[in-house]
Amino acid sequence: MQRVRDFLHQTGYYFLATVDGDRPQVRPFGTAEIIEGKLYIQTGHVKAVAHQIAANPNIAICAYNGSEWLRISATLVEDTRVEIKKAMLDANPGLRSMYDENDSNTAVYFLKDAKATISSFTAEPIEITF
Repeated sequence: MQRVRDFLHQTGYYFLATVDGDRPQVRPFGTAEIIEGKLYIQTGHVKAVAHQIAANPNIAICAYNGSEWLRISATLVEDTRVEIKKAMLDANPGLRSMYDENDSNTAVYFLKDAKATISSFTAEPIEITF
């Protein structure tokens, strides 16, 4: 899990895919933190992505660091605890202008049943589950 988190931080941004009805939706994300032994991401409840996750929590993530690519499939589970929201925002202070752990907008999710694959053209794929 640490290797996956480090990869996502190295790239700066990754792409999160959700389902909107019968159509895929993809958008850039930048948060990824290990808190209490789980990999978390963050968004806002007012965004379409949060509504899509609520309707279908199965997601995919893709990132590229210039020589390797990471693909993750997982189920997102919302964690509504204030201390988890605070930990995420403390780790990403740039988000504090838009979010607060005590507001009703901040949404944090952990990846459940995650399967990650790091691939390149020069090495065998590395599979990581958590």
